[in-house]
Amino acid sequence: MPARQPSPDAHAVPPAPCPAPRPAPRGAPRSLVPPDPRLLRSFLAVAEESHFTRAAARLYVAQQALSRDVRRLERELGTELFVRTTRRVTLTADGERLLPHARRVLEANEALLSAFAGDGSDRPLLVDVNSPGLTSGRVLDRARELVPDCELTARFESGLTGAAEEILAGRLDVSFGRFAGLAPEVRAGLAQQPVRYEPMAVVLPEDHPLAALDAVPLGALAGETVYAGAGNPRTLEWTDLARHLFEGRGIVPAPPAPVALGAEEFRRIMAKKRNPVLAVVDFPTMAETVRRPLIDPVPLSPVSLVWRKGLEHPGVDALRRAAAELAAEEGWLRRPVEGWIPAIDACVMASQN
Repeated sequence: MPARQPSPDAHAVPPAPCPAPRPAPRGAPRSLVPPDPRLLRSFLAVAEESHFTRAAARLYVAQQALSRDVRRLERELGTELFVRTTRRVTLTADGERLLPHARRVLEANEALLSAFAGDGSDRPLLVDVNSPGLTSGRVLDRARELVPDCELTARFESGLTGAAEEILAGRLDVSFGRFAGLAPEVRAGLAQQPVRYEPMAVVLPEDHPLAALDAVPLGALAGETVYAGAGNPRTLEWTDLARHLFEGRGIVPAPPAPVALGAEEFRRIMAKKRNPVLAVVDFPTMAETVRRPLIDPVPLSPVSLVWRKGLEHPGVDALRRAAAELAAEEGWLRRPVEGWIPAIDACVMASQN
């Protein structure tokens, strides 16, 4: 039988114990954790009352609890803050040094709490309306009438895809657009209320052959290259809606192009490219162009009011009420019999938060 081999660790030298941590050299800076505001509040009360009993009564706490908070603060700061006698409490030099800092920290803490207390009506609500003159602008105008003391500030983003990113990042509060066109993980963080089935239109150069028509049948766009925001990462939901609409109808989506900023640049590019542009019936009128509604069928752009889940603000309530009132007055949520809309949008527009 072969001799038994010792295990690899049989003659191992036991590890040496970990050396004790070396004390920091005298005068080296210590790493401090910011004190709990409650401890600073206890310190300030004792400093101003010069008496633990009176300070405890001022804070509505037991004197024992107050003393414990002060001792904890002293331990955390590594210094004595008070000279204690049977009749009086006075500040040490370090206590005097802490006093103005404690007051500033507590004032800042109160300001922070005040900023987020109540219903938030003192904070302006940032509302994206995309462009002037659209459905969103009318809802905003009505909401401002409903809450005249609340500041609703308009912003002009380019598309709901871009606006949703701003909303989730906290840089924007509310927007409008095609909710079903957002990615599911984005929709999960947002709330929405259907506002309108907005009929779609096409913008044409004023000398385009189709410009002579009062309304343009979708079939008449077969063979046309129509621009629908391709190349703009902030309007992906609109480009996707156009893809659904053009599919099977012989309409060619225009290739990606830089975004035209401003009416003059839009007019210049239209004059040069001469491509029809997919729009909605309320799209602003541009020089040297005409806007014609689309028919046979009537394509619908589903518009929702969109905000971050959990956001509470009287401005959001006013916008929701304004949208509901206008929808009822104008019949915005009545789908025309000849209307067209993707199935996913029909499902989303049938529900709301």
